[in-house]
Amino acid sequence: MNYLPNILFAIILIAGIGYFARNVKKLFRNIKLGKDKDINDNKSQRWKNMAMIALGQSKMVKRPVSGFFHIIVYVGFVIINIEVLEIIIDGLFGTHRIGLSILPESLYGFLIGTFEVLAALVFIAVIIFWIRRNVIKLKRFMSSEMSGWPKNDGNIILYFEMVLMTLFLVMNATDTSFQALDSGNIISQYIAPLFSGLSENSLHLVERSSWWLHIVGILIFLNYLYYSKHLHILLAFPNTYYGKLTPKGQFPNNDAVTKEVKLMMDPDADPYAVPAEDEADVPPAKFGASDVQDLSWLNLLNAYSCTECGRCTSECPANLTGKKLSPRKIMMDTRDRLEEVGKNIDANNGVFVDDGKQLLNDYITTEELWACTSCNACVEACPISIDPLNIIMEMRNYLVMEQSAAPMELNNMMTNIENNGAPWPYNQMDRLNWKDE
Repeated sequence: MNYLPNILFAIILIAGIGYFARNVKKLFRNIKLGKDKDINDNKSQRWKNMAMIALGQSKMVKRPVSGFFHIIVYVGFVIINIEVLEIIIDGLFGTHRIGLSILPESLYGFLIGTFEVLAALVFIAVIIFWIRRNVIKLKRFMSSEMSGWPKNDGNIILYFEMVLMTLFLVMNATDTSFQALDSGNIISQYIAPLFSGLSENSLHLVERSSWWLHIVGILIFLNYLYYSKHLHILLAFPNTYYGKLTPKGQFPNNDAVTKEVKLMMDPDADPYAVPAEDEADVPPAKFGASDVQDLSWLNLLNAYSCTECGRCTSECPANLTGKKLSPRKIMMDTRDRLEEVGKNIDANNGVFVDDGKQLLNDYITTEELWACTSCNACVEACPISIDPLNIIMEMRNYLVMEQSAAPMELNNMMTNIENNGAPWPYNQMDRLNWKDE
């Protein structure tokens, strides 16, 4: 009977980690629905970017206030959870604060004391974040795409962090053996008097309840990440590693178009030549993207990595001038559609069944796509190297090359380039007439 708590703990731990692993598998499956994209260049620079941007938070501090408090939450939450190792060992083997048996008391006290200080700082930072969202109501958190679930999600994660930090401190404050140590209870010693009127048995009950709720809360938090924008806690690292290294204004060439241009420019090429046998039966590739399966796996990784912080939208000149475009919404819509496709596959035994919907028009409108000035402000602003512009350009590519659905102004410009060699409606022979005026 003494082993019952340990067995129960093991069951909860295995269930929590198992469900998380199941969701991670589904996550990778969904990302792989995108087109293949070979990214294997300049590994040293990619590792450096990951260390500086994801780990070092270098782009977060460009906005000092939110950046500073984000670093506190990020560093504090990660370091505090080191203590989860002790909780897991204690839970599986029935020990109590196994760290005291392994480490010198002074070192153990220093570690737990550090965790307590960080827990208090995280709690304060989270309250400030909550005030910014719900009291001050910063403009970038009040956009139309942030209503409903996105708004609730942002608050739920803050409540989670406040509860977990509180449970950690209460657990320490009601652990009489820990409070008897000479060090470690830097913050919890001020909470302990709140429970001074309780009996020894009651203190033990509060301590055990906090201990159980703390570890169960962490497992729930871990599995909540898949359904939350806070999935970026995990995906920011691969996302920054695979981030774009070429100049932001450099757009990739379309291989099929490049091949046609080279064919046109080759005086020895035979445009009527019979295609090679291995190419004859291959259907022509689709230009651009109308749904998530047409995007690259990196685009889909970007969508899952989006923090919904709104820095991209707050820097977007189109959005600032009242246009419908919001780069954040582009990423959120892409993720929502990808999740819908994933659920479709799950419901149909691993096969996608056409649902009559697509990313274009059902989620992202052409008005949004053509509002973009392709200035790269959103790419520059993103703290974890997400590239909304690439998705926009891929969908524009589809509209122009598959549907001939470019705006009239753009069609006129392309016609002029084709006929006159310039965007203006003047004959090539007349292009220098202005110099005589």
